[in-house]
Amino acid sequence: MNWIDAAFNRSRVVLLTFVMLILAGISAYLSIPKESSPDVPIPMFYVSMIHEGISPEDAERLLIKPMEKELQSLDGLKEMKSVAAENYASILLEFSAGADIDQALLDVREKVDLGKANLPPETLEPTVNEINVALFPVISISLSGPIPERELVRQAQDLKDEIESLSGVLEVEIGGDREEMMEVIIQPETLETYRLSFDEVVSFLSRNNQLVPAGAMDTGSGRMVFKVPGVIEDIQDVMELPIKTHQGTVVTFKDLAQVRRTYKDPDGFARVGGEPALVLEVTKRVGANIIATIDEVKQVVAEQQKDWPTALSVHFMQDQSESIKSLLGDLENNVITAIFLVMLVVIAALGVKPAILVGLAIPGAFLTGILALQTMGYTLNIIVLFSLILSVGMLVDGAIVTVELAQRKMAEGMEPKAAYLFGSKRMAWPIIASTATTLSVFFPLIFWPGVVGEFMKFLPITVILTLLASLFMALIFIPVLGSVVSGKTEKSPDPIEPKGENPGGNGRWTQRYIKLITPLLFYPRRVLLVSGLLMAAAYVAYAQFGKGVEFFPEVEPDFIQVQVQARGDLSVYEKDALVKRVEAAILDMPVYKTLYAKTYNDTSQLQNVPVDLIGIIQLELRDWQMRPPADQVIQNIRQKLAMMPGLQIQVRKQDNGPSSGKPIQIELSAADFSVLKEGVQEVRQRMAEIDGFIDIEDSRPIPGIEWHLQVDREQAARYQVDIATLGNTVQMLTSGIKIASYQPDDAEEELDIRLRFPEPERNLEQMMNLKVPTAYGPVPLSNFAEFHPRQKTSLIERVNGERVMSVQADVLPNLQVDQQLNLLKQSLAAKPLHAAVKIRFKGQDEDQQEAADFLIKAFIGAIFLIVVILVTQFNSFYQAGVILTAVVFSTAGVLLGLLVTQNPFGVVMVGIGIIALAGIVVNNNIVLIDTYNQYRNEGLEKIEAIQLTLAQRMRPVLLTTTTTILGLMPMVLAMNIDIIGQSITFGAPSSQWWVQLSSAIVGGLTFSTLLTLIVTPCLLALKK
Repeated sequence: MNWIDAAFNRSRVVLLTFVMLILAGISAYLSIPKESSPDVPIPMFYVSMIHEGISPEDAERLLIKPMEKELQSLDGLKEMKSVAAENYASILLEFSAGADIDQALLDVREKVDLGKANLPPETLEPTVNEINVALFPVISISLSGPIPERELVRQAQDLKDEIESLSGVLEVEIGGDREEMMEVIIQPETLETYRLSFDEVVSFLSRNNQLVPAGAMDTGSGRMVFKVPGVIEDIQDVMELPIKTHQGTVVTFKDLAQVRRTYKDPDGFARVGGEPALVLEVTKRVGANIIATIDEVKQVVAEQQKDWPTALSVHFMQDQSESIKSLLGDLENNVITAIFLVMLVVIAALGVKPAILVGLAIPGAFLTGILALQTMGYTLNIIVLFSLILSVGMLVDGAIVTVELAQRKMAEGMEPKAAYLFGSKRMAWPIIASTATTLSVFFPLIFWPGVVGEFMKFLPITVILTLLASLFMALIFIPVLGSVVSGKTEKSPDPIEPKGENPGGNGRWTQRYIKLITPLLFYPRRVLLVSGLLMAAAYVAYAQFGKGVEFFPEVEPDFIQVQVQARGDLSVYEKDALVKRVEAAILDMPVYKTLYAKTYNDTSQLQNVPVDLIGIIQLELRDWQMRPPADQVIQNIRQKLAMMPGLQIQVRKQDNGPSSGKPIQIELSAADFSVLKEGVQEVRQRMAEIDGFIDIEDSRPIPGIEWHLQVDREQAARYQVDIATLGNTVQMLTSGIKIASYQPDDAEEELDIRLRFPEPERNLEQMMNLKVPTAYGPVPLSNFAEFHPRQKTSLIERVNGERVMSVQADVLPNLQVDQQLNLLKQSLAAKPLHAAVKIRFKGQDEDQQEAADFLIKAFIGAIFLIVVILVTQFNSFYQAGVILTAVVFSTAGVLLGLLVTQNPFGVVMVGIGIIALAGIVVNNNIVLIDTYNQYRNEGLEKIEAIQLTLAQRMRPVLLTTTTTILGLMPMVLAMNIDIIGQSITFGAPSSQWWVQLSSAIVGGLTFSTLLTLIVTPCLLALKK
């Protein structure tokens, strides 16, 4: 090969390039952005429409339906999910994976601009937001203590401004911060006495809160600019405004009302460790290094803290840098351990100097791969690091084969440069073919659709990059380096076989192996039959004793969430009192670092929460080594909260992997609302009969009462009263009438000026006695309107234009989700629901089915690519079929590996493992058959050629297999060896991710290799 000759002729350039790649790779590793989970771009957008005071039914009719009509024609739209709630409506748009996010966002905004023309004029401007996981908070900072609320808010605002000035920070949002407003309190009797209508007050204040540019006057001798300043800047400006004159007497606002700057009525409360708190949620910029950004944030907090009151305390919560450092540290230790174990085996087999040469291929390929990842704009995360561990054993395969052959030729007396040149050129096509087969199985995984695919795509990309780098290491860099550093080697006195390359048949183990295999070569059909029976036995054993199927591996979480549910028309203060009871019951548990409690008055904007949720308590758990397992913690919490009357408690672990929400999610749709509710009740009944389901919830409307104002329009017209006047009258008892807005110097946004009655007057009794200002004076509201109680609709859900309801559930810790779901499907199939009810299984089941369908297609595609490569290499369908027997046998080994480690069959992880195995296990057969063909071309008989092939290639086959297995063994055992800290731990969360995948590969590779060394020679002997 001319390019290999060129590399050896210019060895200095090759070595300089190698050094530059190492140095650039080290620089890339230190500077590449680091994160725990991959940054998954989800093509989803959120259209929000706010209309104060609107009911869910009206929100569906007036907001949702007109906007849906425009949005449903969007190209690439996968699902449109709408929610109508009190004061609010939203539409969640999910596009097909691979859609152009920027173009989709432009299309959505264009359709929203068209749709907003059909919305009521009182509706605020609709907003369109892109859902980006990368823009979720990377750290939360809580400020709490016994200080006045206004002082706490001021300190939080100052800290927010300082943090947002950092280059790596995108924005900071303050949770628990109430909006400010100017409140104008006026007695009902005062309005009646002065015969003031609401319209007069609003109109008067609006006309006197303007900055009027009166123009300019050019007199010829100068130019003068005039303006009429009238903008309200503070409370005093409002209090001094004249509102009415009577016989020369001027009545101002301070004569009629109390004016004060205050906060809007609370819609929730937040506490940290039982203390009222404000929480600053910090979001980093895309591409910024999380660890460096969070360190800078902490420095800013430390500087600001010097000027804070001593009673003000600060806590850092959900600090992603800590979990990332721990996670990356564990995986880096596993990489080092894998390299160490691989090097031990290589040294034992080849000696120190050849082993060092082979070992250089690992950092060379690793660092080149990381340099390529950084160039492509990717981050260093848990998927990338495991991909490096997965590829450790494979990276050295090519280098082992090349160096081992060069060492043989040097032992025959060949010069080092000639020996390494011969080894590189002789093994070039087998190495290229084996690398190509491995790359071909990972290549289809790049096109994995959906969120799961976006999450897992880093694995095939990293493996492909590092294996491509290892190919150049094996054929160019390592042989050239070996030719330079190897001294002259004297010819070995041992006799060498006369034909071909040295078969290395003098080893004791090799001789025993040849002696064992030779008789079997004469009975190939029996060997094949026995191997098939062993494989069938493995399938039967797993079917009998296996642990079932799961979608994604269970990982020890960092967070636990306690969801508090209660029904009834509770005020926000009553809800908070209930949440406090739950909070107090678990406050003394020594398992958490921080406890963050939040009470909600309205949960319509939250995703994946029960409709009757009133509060969430989030526990950030201590390090997994300093507490019981999360399942035990959850059980303890359930026991503590079991006797809370009137409350339903759900305890949930942190979501891991690409799926979110509860594992079982069932969506029902029907045109008839009552039939839909009955369908939901029936599904819940079936779950109760099957048993094993926990934390069951559904989205049926919760019981409640809302008051409807039934207006006699004819009677109202006699008093010249319209609906707007009546609505304003009722608003005086609720949130108040917005009469204007102003922006004081110490506020970042405009504040509302609201007119309302005093708090003692804001009650249901006063509602019945309200008097409406009319042209004939104040008239009781009861003259032309009545209040009627009606069943309250808390939330209306729609999917793709149809009303839907959902049922969600989890399962007991000792049960498999897939098993429980199949039992439920069987029950629904045996006794179907009402014919009008359509049922759809979503959530984990939908993701699992999508992943399984793709992985099957990817496996078929990978096998096709392997066959193409093998037929191209060997020009024989039979030999290609022989090589592929290793793939068949590896599937049985996968099941045995899962049986030994007592792991369930993970659809994602084991599926990837089987596909990866297809590319790994064929490599040994490629090397065997390539050598066999060479001997046959030299004229040797079939049996003799097989014996010489096995004698020469047994050592590299076992060596490459052992290195791959040992590289993954720390993951199989969930073991983390901290060489610097001199400690060994088992069961770390970072390794729990990969136990299934590692066990699948190790089991499949072990089983298939043992059979390959027996079955492949027999299949070669079988052909006449």
